[in-house]
Amino acid sequence: MRIATWNVNSLAARLPRVEEWIEYARPDVLCLQETKQAESAFPHGAFAALGYEAAHHGDGRWNGVAIISRLGLSGVTRGLGSDDDGQGPRAIAADCGGVRVVSVYVPNGRSLDSEHYPAKLAWLARLRAVLDETTTPDRPVAVCGDFNVAPEDRDVWDPAQFAGMTHVSPPERAALADLQSWGLVDAFRRIYDEDRLFSWWDYRGGSFHRHHGMRIDLILVTEMLAAGTTWALIDRNARKGEKPSDHTPVLIDTAVP
Repeated sequence: MRIATWNVNSLAARLPRVEEWIEYARPDVLCLQETKQAESAFPHGAFAALGYEAAHHGDGRWNGVAIISRLGLSGVTRGLGSDDDGQGPRAIAADCGGVRVVSVYVPNGRSLDSEHYPAKLAWLARLRAVLDETTTPDRPVAVCGDFNVAPEDRDVWDPAQFAGMTHVSPPERAALADLQSWGLVDAFRRIYDEDRLFSWWDYRGGSFHRHHGMRIDLILVTEMLAAGTTWALIDRNARKGEKPSDHTPVLIDTAVP
């Protein structure tokens, strides 16, 4: 199974790029974040024409998540079922080809002194609670998306530039590690151990061409999927060209038991 995740930073603006990417990458399951679309505007027909079924959770503002699958799509749940959903439509889950897939867009946190920062930590804690309530680590589970956390210093271009900022603070990294301790493995890191492998680059300051980025888009899988992962990729080519997202797709190939 090929599983991919991509923060598209507005599906309305990026749909042709997404269609083009699907046609050459052929993911079995694609998790999308930051669709910025209401339910009524989501392009189900465009994905159906490519052979995919879709489930979406969005309100037309700055968030929105989706799961696109050509292996079937059932058991859809939207949100976290708690007050944390006040952060907006940021989580959707579905069963796809025998795997419980969760697409997440973790809140940004804004700054360490913002009221949004503790809300981000609470959101991540609630996500782990949802896993406890809905599944178990001995099943095939993939939690994919824009986590807005760089797990380690090697996942940012210059740790000194991020001192005192979100995305790298110890509490955020601890919250992510606690989520992973539920029984999730960073599938990309199972294949690649090198530093300076990024999935996001700011639009400003020539960051992409200077390779000033962060790895914040993750595919976290249970051990049975991690053990079957044979290939992984951060597709930098999708960050090039006309009107790209500031994120690029991350994808893995794994064997489903």
